[in-house]
Amino acid sequence: MRSVKSLLAAGAATLLSTAAFAADMAIAPPPYAPPVVEEFGGWYLRGDIGFSNQRVDRLNNVLDRNNTSSVQTNNFNSAGIFGLGVGYKVNNWFRADVTGEYRGNSSFFGTDRITYVGGVGTDTYHATKNEWVVLANAYVDLGTWWCITPFIGAGVGGARVAINGFTDQGIASNPVQPGPALAGLAFGDNVAKWNFAWAAHAGLAYRVTPNFTVELAYRYLDMGDGLTGDLRTFDGTNNVNNPMTFKHLTSHDLKLGVRWDLSTPPVYAPPPLVTKG
Repeated sequence: MRSVKSLLAAGAATLLSTAAFAADMAIAPPPYAPPVVEEFGGWYLRGDIGFSNQRVDRLNNVLDRNNTSSVQTNNFNSAGIFGLGVGYKVNNWFRADVTGEYRGNSSFFGTDRITYVGGVGTDTYHATKNEWVVLANAYVDLGTWWCITPFIGAGVGGARVAINGFTDQGIASNPVQPGPALAGLAFGDNVAKWNFAWAAHAGLAYRVTPNFTVELAYRYLDMGDGLTGDLRTFDGTNNVNNPMTFKHLTSHDLKLGVRWDLSTPPVYAPPPLVTKG
């Protein structure tokens, strides 16, 4: 009987010591699932390069009212685009930025076949043009697939349009009274003027790293009118208030851009191991 009591006492002591040892062991935490990292806002810098494909509706002069018809052909060479900007990403679908850019010199060549009372004439135009453009832009990101995000946007601001080195070489003849054709050359002083400008954007953005994105974008840009000084002949003759106006300058631009995200995404660490004792 005593041996049975001794055996029970030894078993109870063993159970108590096992329970105490288990209490001193570390309590395993529940399985850890990292939280979903959502997109968040932040400041970014951007840079852009590209080239332009420019258009002008027509060239106008106050003396054109004396013409009965005018058929023009006007062309600009492509020019480089160089821009910088700063912006803010509000959330994962909306962002906005302010950009400033220089649009390099583009050579202009135009012809104008004019019919007027008593004769016909042909004018040949040459000039160069460049701009400074400042825009406030807003964009909507349309979702992301395989790190590629299509977007659309719009911008408003101002364009400083500079027309330089304008020349007008004209040849006129009178078919009613045959004789030698008359030739003339006129010049317009350099003029730069600020206009209201607006733009429409569309493109694709590729997120290379969490803080670095590359963009390929198309932009339609409306820059208003360009202007020369009053036209004067080679001998200095000047018809006052007769500048040449480049009516409705527009451009179809292709740009390659980069964005640097200045914010740092949050870093989530797993919870510490909880121990007791």
